[in-house]
Amino acid sequence: MARTKSARRSPLQQAIALLERVPLVDGHNDLPWVIRQHPEARGDVLRYNLKRVHKESDTDIPRLRQGRVAGQVWAAYVAPALPNPARATLEQIDVILRLEAAHPDVFMPARSAADILRAKKAGRIASIIAVEGGIGLENSLSPLRVWHAAGARLLTLCHNTTLDWVDSATDAPRHNGLTKFGRAVVRELNRLGMMVDCAHVSAKVMHDVLDTSSAPIIFSHSNARTLCSHPRNIPDDVLDRVKGTESLVMATFVPDFVSEEVRAWMKPLREAYNKNLPTGASWIQILAEWEKSHGKRPVATIAGVADHIEYLANRIGARRLGIGSDYFGVPTKPVGLLDVSRFPHLFAELIRRGWSEDNLAGLAGGNFIRLMRAVEREGARLRRTLRPLVGRIEDFDGMSAAG
Repeated sequence: MARTKSARRSPLQQAIALLERVPLVDGHNDLPWVIRQHPEARGDVLRYNLKRVHKESDTDIPRLRQGRVAGQVWAAYVAPALPNPARATLEQIDVILRLEAAHPDVFMPARSAADILRAKKAGRIASIIAVEGGIGLENSLSPLRVWHAAGARLLTLCHNTTLDWVDSATDAPRHNGLTKFGRAVVRELNRLGMMVDCAHVSAKVMHDVLDTSSAPIIFSHSNARTLCSHPRNIPDDVLDRVKGTESLVMATFVPDFVSEEVRAWMKPLREAYNKNLPTGASWIQILAEWEKSHGKRPVATIAGVADHIEYLANRIGARRLGIGSDYFGVPTKPVGLLDVSRFPHLFAELIRRGWSEDNLAGLAGGNFIRLMRAVEREGARLRRTLRPLVGRIEDFDGMSAAG
């Protein structure tokens, strides 16, 4: 009996063929910050020149195409220590808008789930705007609506630092979760139809958001804490609650969120830099110096990422999974996943493990599109009866921004 056509193809060939047919949506990429920090470009998208391969980094148009990326969530990230965070957040959103305007033949602005499918059909990459870190709110609800009007469709509540209203996973807790203002942020995100992202929050905040949000939530770049005990990963008791919702966990490639060995090696380095490591050439230099005194850095692998995906699938179901790479401009990702061209190789690994085409299609982008549609529907429902939430932190928590 002759073998079928798919049986004659290698796992990588099967993966590429799959990603030609279905949209691949990556839930997190920090290219806007890389462009902002680039010593020559300094935030100028045209000067950065995404049309060429940036061998010193991990993301550009040629490799996005090679990786069959059909939708990219760009992070408008603002470092917690940066002055004027409200202004900086708008500047970061502006980088993404200029990226879309500079390359209209490549990127299609995607402000809805339907736009992602339209972009795929047109052979373009859906460009989705996320704000990473609520520090740019400066303790007011009003910027949420401005960000939404500018195209943002996702907010990562905080980054590596606890804010006046939300505890970070990687900082000392101050509020035992979300404050009343933090819950108001979640409710207004629901009303706007923006995704609530718990990638960087403490486990208690994860529970608080699940208690508060009327829409399904997202973890845009996190793994399973049982396999790697980094506090940025999701504990089982939270995963068990996610299983009862239509929420989404997007597995990430960050090595110390993948490998327990890498996490242990990296922990003192992250603490030395107050959890906020630099990017680019300075990070490579720092890493080289650190290896001199702490031994060679262990590595994560593509198999390790697949292990997290399989654990999560078994815990919460394959329909609640996506991929959030967290490429951020430094060549330190797991072996086999060093840049955005390598997504098909991860799918090939899962094909070798026996994953069905339906589950792979959901992981690639189908599950993200489903979640985005659900958030949009809930926002439309809420806006029919609810007025915008207005106020500052003191109106909800009875405290000033200084706490």
